[in-house]
Amino acid sequence: MTIVTPKRFTITEYHRLISLGFLTEDDRVELIRGELMQMAAKGTRHSVCNTKLYQELYELIKGLAVVRGQEPIILSSDSEPEPDVVIARGQDDDYLSNHPLPEDILLVIEVSDSTLKYDRNTKLELYAEAQISDYWIINLLANQLERYSQPYQDTQGNFGYRIKQIYLSNESVILPGFPNLSLKLVRVFPGLG
Repeated sequence: MTIVTPKRFTITEYHRLISLGFLTEDDRVELIRGELMQMAAKGTRHSVCNTKLYQELYELIKGLAVVRGQEPIILSSDSEPEPDVVIARGQDDDYLSNHPLPEDILLVIEVSDSTLKYDRNTKLELYAEAQISDYWIINLLANQLERYSQPYQDTQGNFGYRIKQIYLSNESVILPGFPNLSLKLVRVFPGLG
């Protein structure tokens, strides 16, 4: 009896599919644990939030770090997600030879509405396993920010974050790595600021 298993891809194989033209930017996929995952279509509220979030963060930390919007990061040999926003150490040109690695990343942010369950489970576990110290979910359904910190692995081998904090849309949140900089959430949530 033959067991059928799905083909899992490495980042190298994934990039080869792109260079050969099998995958294009129009395909809107990301590599998660070796699988090509179709990225959800973004509604207008999601897009507006992404734009506002990126602009606010860029203004706050320009020259101090890199703000990347919907660009790949490398977490392992088989995972290259494209979070909505990433703050990485250094300057833009530092990432000419490769996308940011876990040790480069100060913060990963996912803007979430239709993908909330996926972002709270699959993405959260993926980022915790990669030891991303700070992970935020901009929860558009509840108009709040979910801030996760202190990644860990339990005795069963599952990954998660020890601390979950909720920030309401009328509050501010301190940026990881920048104790003197805070993001006013009312400026990020669509229709509130």
